[in-house]
Amino acid sequence: MAQVKICGLSAPDHVAAAVDAGARYVGLVFFPKSPRAVTPDRAAALAGAVPPGIARVGLFVDPDDALLQAVLATVPLDLIQLHGHETPDRVAAVRALTGLPVMKAVGIASAADLPALTDYGLVADMLLVDAKPPRDAVLPGGNGLAFDWRLLVGRRWLRPWLLAGGLTPQNVAEAIRLTGAQAVDVSSGVETAPGLKDPALIRDFVAAAARAGAVGAPR
Repeated sequence: MAQVKICGLSAPDHVAAAVDAGARYVGLVFFPKSPRAVTPDRAAALAGAVPPGIARVGLFVDPDDALLQAVLATVPLDLIQLHGHETPDRVAAVRALTGLPVMKAVGIASAADLPALTDYGLVADMLLVDAKPPRDAVLPGGNGLAFDWRLLVGRRWLRPWLLAGGLTPQNVAEAIRLTGAQAVDVSSGVETAPGLKDPALIRDFVAAAARAGAVGAPR
């Protein structure tokens, strides 16, 4: 069955809904421009409510070392997600600095973007295959945009990967069946407004992903 990451959680009931629904990853956003951003103190309280066996993911956008160290001094994270313009060298440096596994998000709009997944697969522990944001977008992700999932059919990479970008309870099963994704990531697709998660949508999303499963998914 496909694993699920619920990203952009900012309230205790959002975390509880993700945990109760069976999410494997919960995401906390440390990017001030995002409507889903949380402070380290708030994130620490949210992360403390996550039971063992569920990975607590911190999403950062081009963070400097000081920010990473400040957050990790307060928040018990299990995985770092880099969602900016970080180079492969920077990904490796963050991994060394934090001592945590790193997931690198790669925006996809066409086949020309796919080689970056190979490059980042050499240094990251996981990959997040997301829709490339528009040039004028304020947010690097969480924009509710999808890309042509057919670009991923039959492809394999060096690391485990999650599919993101425009996923909803209504289309996640189709996305999993088409791409073979073994894990999916959602944020805006389970919201009623930017940053406002809906427990019912979270339950529906996780259930739909579980029903779809993934057989022979690319890794």
